[in-house]
Amino acid sequence: MTAAALALFVEKGFAATRLDEIAARAGVSKGTLYLYFDSKEALFKAAIEEGVLPAIEAGEALLDEYGDDPVGLVRGFLRAWWEQIGSTAYGGIPKLMFAEAANFPEVARYYNEAVIQRGVALLRTAVARGIASGVFRPVELSVISPLLISPLIHLATWRNSIAPLCGAGVDPDCYLETHIDLVLHGLCAGKKPDGEQR
Repeated sequence: MTAAALALFVEKGFAATRLDEIAARAGVSKGTLYLYFDSKEALFKAAIEEGVLPAIEAGEALLDEYGDDPVGLVRGFLRAWWEQIGSTAYGGIPKLMFAEAANFPEVARYYNEAVIQRGVALLRTAVARGIASGVFRPVELSVISPLLISPLIHLATWRNSIAPLCGAGVDPDCYLETHIDLVLHGLCAGKKPDGEQR
């Protein structure tokens, strides 16, 4: 049911989606839907808990996996975000939030607290580790997270909005690798990520 709800929220918008449409898309009765969820807000939260929060938790686990490798940590986090969120049905959520946040502030607050703030903390921690170890040059940590993730959010939003109307689009793998390359070459202190001197 949450997958059907998320698909309709992204396609039609949160306000325009009706619970009976979600039930029909999920192949259940409206009564069955109400046994589990009493509102669209509850369905949205459940979709986040099922799909997005596990991806955030996996990102948090990378902090231990790449403990002494800030380059690998930044690369791993950005690639994991794309593979687990951006390239999936959950990649439509940024589009939904941009369009509907002002109309559904409680939903937006939940998403900010449960997802955005945790993701921001992850990226800030990754870059701070790199700065502390001398691998990355000092940068302004208060703005680094949105600068790192915004190009991926843009690609996910593009894919869930205008891309289907534009014919051949950007190759996501090429986009992702080019973005990561630019990020790491911009962050690294005096060396390219592969160790070659600038």
